[in-house]
Amino acid sequence: MKAIILDIDDTYRVDEVGEPVPGPGEVAVRVAFAGIQWGDTMVRDGHFAVPRPFVPGFEASGHISAVGAGVPRSRVGERVVALTTAGAYAETVVAPAALALPIGDLPLRTAAGFGWGTPTAHDLVNDAARVRPGESVLIHAAAGGVGTLAVQFAGLAGAARIVGVVGSAARAEYAARFGYHRVLLREEFPDGLGEERFDVILDPVGGRTRRHNLRRLAPHGRLVVFGNIGGYEPVEVDANGLLMDGKSLVTHNGDLLARTHPERLAATARRALDLLARGEVRLDITAEYGPDELGTAVQRLLDGRTNGKSILRVEGWGDGAAAQR
Repeated sequence: MKAIILDIDDTYRVDEVGEPVPGPGEVAVRVAFAGIQWGDTMVRDGHFAVPRPFVPGFEASGHISAVGAGVPRSRVGERVVALTTAGAYAETVVAPAALALPIGDLPLRTAAGFGWGTPTAHDLVNDAARVRPGESVLIHAAAGGVGTLAVQFAGLAGAARIVGVVGSAARAEYAARFGYHRVLLREEFPDGLGEERFDVILDPVGGRTRRHNLRRLAPHGRLVVFGNIGGYEPVEVDANGLLMDGKSLVTHNGDLLARTHPERLAATARRALDLLARGEVRLDITAEYGPDELGTAVQRLLDGRTNGKSILRVEGWGDGAAAQR
């Protein structure tokens, strides 16, 4: 089968590889579309140590083509979104059966955009932060795939005020379409907030931004950390200081959750899929790429030139580059 290989020189190439076979508790999925996400930038740039050459890709939609031991054969042919540890940028990918989620009538293109980002946003708001009715929420990277969903989940949870932070005026205009009450530019944070404090802050940035976030928590506020897109500078936290104001710092690691408690991740994903199917939240797929454009897509994501969600078209592999739209 054809697959995209991440090589030792950090470039991508299309090559022929052996088709994977599902083991016990696994399924093979014939891929239609694959989602492009921040993990792709981290793998390419060496933040996750994986042996090269390597078939990247962590989320895909398609049909189950084979099942391993312990998985009902009736699942063959099922339309699913699959959350994987690798290999989604290929004609076939293997995934845990528990994380190959039936999508019903949801279009395969939309399901690829669902990926890891939608259950992550749902977990950040409802499990890690436990947003309550009437609370205020601050969300960084507000125009990204997680940010545009987190604002919607926060609204459904009853948040009274939701503020976003983005990197440009164009991204601020884009983010505002998803329900933010106010969107700040990165250079306006934190001074542009005046004395405002927040019950919940979602932080995928780190470094200096994380230190500002800690100071912007209201009493009993929760800072939820789920990434380090701004760098890996350590941030020291005064636990006694947090205690005096009832504040909390919570982390969320979806990849670890998939490995330790996949059933919990699957339950979250099913709830998020149901909300998407009912039209209570919406995904925005802003760019679609062909296999030979993956390097461009990942670099645009790293450079902050991508709003919403980008996907890779695998169906019709030999048809050339996909048109962006």
